[in-house]
Amino acid sequence: MTIAPETRPNAGLTGLYRTIWRWHFYAGLIVAPFMLILAVTGAIYLFNDEINDAVYPHQRFVAEAPAAPTSRLIAAALADYPGGSATRIDMPVEAGRSAQVFVTPADGEPRRVFVDPGTAQVLGSYVYTRTLVGFADTFHGSLMLGDRGDAVVELMACWGLILVITGLYLWWPRGGRGLAAALSPRLKSRGRLLWREVHAVTGVWTAVLIAFLILTGLPWATVWGGLLKQGTDALGIGYPANHRLHGATPVAGQTQAAPPAQTVQQAIGEAPWTVENAPMPVSDPHAGHHGGGMGMTMAHAQTGIGVDGAVAALARAGMTTAYRLTLPKGVDGVYTAYTYPGRPEGQRTLHIDQYSGRVLGDVRFSDYGVAAKAVELGVQIHMGNYFGWANQIVMLIACLGVIVLSITGPLMWWKRRPKGRIGAPRELHPLKLRTVALLTIALAVVFPLAGLSLIVILIGDALVGRLRPA
Repeated sequence: MTIAPETRPNAGLTGLYRTIWRWHFYAGLIVAPFMLILAVTGAIYLFNDEINDAVYPHQRFVAEAPAAPTSRLIAAALADYPGGSATRIDMPVEAGRSAQVFVTPADGEPRRVFVDPGTAQVLGSYVYTRTLVGFADTFHGSLMLGDRGDAVVELMACWGLILVITGLYLWWPRGGRGLAAALSPRLKSRGRLLWREVHAVTGVWTAVLIAFLILTGLPWATVWGGLLKQGTDALGIGYPANHRLHGATPVAGQTQAAPPAQTVQQAIGEAPWTVENAPMPVSDPHAGHHGGGMGMTMAHAQTGIGVDGAVAALARAGMTTAYRLTLPKGVDGVYTAYTYPGRPEGQRTLHIDQYSGRVLGDVRFSDYGVAAKAVELGVQIHMGNYFGWANQIVMLIACLGVIVLSITGPLMWWKRRPKGRIGAPRELHPLKLRTVALLTIALAVVFPLAGLSLIVILIGDALVGRLRPA
């Protein structure tokens, strides 16, 4: 994300150099505001636990005590929201922490209700997106615009990576300046030249970290991430093939199990990246016993093992603490629990039949394909979880680098631009059609949205003509 030097003799610059500078210039002006948003919100979310602990200590910390039945925790949360329903409970991540019950009230937005796991006392609640961390999380992923916002973020992230690559190309020392000299800013410069030095050196020192942040964030994007899932699954290096049809439970009178109608993500809305597209197993209403249970709402007692029975089934399977438990939806829904630790080697997803308590699916990190393992590892490093504080600091450096680049780039342009004109770098001569086609095809293969946007840009540039040179 490095703007080219201010002046160079035209004779020393190739058409390719000028064209890349021109693309870098336009892309930087468009992408900079979005990259700034991603960097600021990402930096906030890096310290999500620390921020929430500081802002909501009375909701997040409790005295250590033997845990009350999970059904009591959910009942306590629902007592504050008559007519509401509980969809999920996050068990304490460690001793001395509260449990979180996800409640959908009869009226209003979904709330996260904090409950003391020892006394079943409600400690407070909030709407996640109205908190600093929740806002940063949601805005970082989709600009709070849903799928359209997700597509915009993906497009900007792809172009951000292109800016890193083109910036390094433009920064590479030419004209006798050595590599060592180019790695440190000439602080004796003044005005726009100083900003250029800061921009260039910041870019080169943080380029690898920024590229890593972008590449490890893209698996969550709708288009790029979806294609990556399909590709890795097809090659057998993503979601484990031996689990893809696991848990399809036959209903009485059927000789074969009906294929699951939903994926895990569609059914519960949130899961580790690798298992999002996995088929969601279904419960068999005709299997097992029909004991009493708290169920999902205070108004209706769901027959079956109940949430305490599900917790017991999870314990028998070896999952006892720090998991997120989604409650069944509908008569064929299942209890789904998964662990999501900072080190993905501890990831595990379990599905439990809501009637019989039978394990319908059990997928662990060791079952993942090599590509899925790499993605999960990258995601946890991206979020600053894997190496603790050191991981957070390193990723913060990358965020600060993006912030500096996103400010200094437009600032240099503003100081340089002729009055009343955009001041875009001028190409010495147009690139050959073959070169443009190859670059566009390569970009479209790696980053489909970015490639499509480049085609639109090239067509627009051809239709409206070139802007006047600086």
